[in-house]
Amino acid sequence: MTKKRVLVKFSGEALAGEAGHGIDTKILKYIAQEIKSLVDAGIEVGIVIGGGNIIRGVTAAQDGIIKRTSGDYMGMLATVINGVAMQEACEYAGLEVRMQTAIKMEQIAEPYINRKATRHLEKNRVVIFAAGTGNPFFTTDTAATLRAVEIGAEVIIKATKVDGVYDKDPVKYSDAVKLHELTYDQALQDHIKVMDDTSIALAKDNKLPIIVCDMSVEGNLLDILNGNMSKCSIVR
Repeated sequence: MTKKRVLVKFSGEALAGEAGHGIDTKILKYIAQEIKSLVDAGIEVGIVIGGGNIIRGVTAAQDGIIKRTSGDYMGMLATVINGVAMQEACEYAGLEVRMQTAIKMEQIAEPYINRKATRHLEKNRVVIFAAGTGNPFFTTDTAATLRAVEIGAEVIIKATKVDGVYDKDPVKYSDAVKLHELTYDQALQDHIKVMDDTSIALAKDNKLPIIVCDMSVEGNLLDILNGNMSKCSIVR
């Protein structure tokens, strides 16, 4: 297999497990092993994690007491908490890891510097990108696409709870049809919630493929990067 560089995006909710909030260390351990399988195969890995298991900016600001900008900064800090946890889990699995944040907090992580991040990847270190883009009103999906483009990733993988993209919610509708492949324009025009529209548009502009897959299937990430596309959907 040729050497690849990928960015994997996990939702914060994925870390919460059945509790629905907080961090489940069993899930952390599982994700770290999945990331380790990629690194062991010679793949350079960047990671972005959401913060929804702790707080979401939109939700925090919905009654007007907390401003949206402040709510979003709270969400960015939540992604840093998740990033620290993921860094610990990956190191526990035997990986070398560096975390970089879009908001400076030197006691916890390096500030985001593109050249430094790229150098870490070249040295087979996993790089966790936290604190979103550092700006309010942008989601961690957009942050993930932005970082993927900046580091020259060949693909972005959105690891979710479903095995791909459907024309409607497969949990609610038994007749939902899986879309194995679709274009950026289809995803935008039909408002198919692969990622938010800003991140899809950014991926389109930079010809960055988006793969959507089920993170709970062991070995799925490596299978996909080895060419087995049966358990995922791709937007390109």
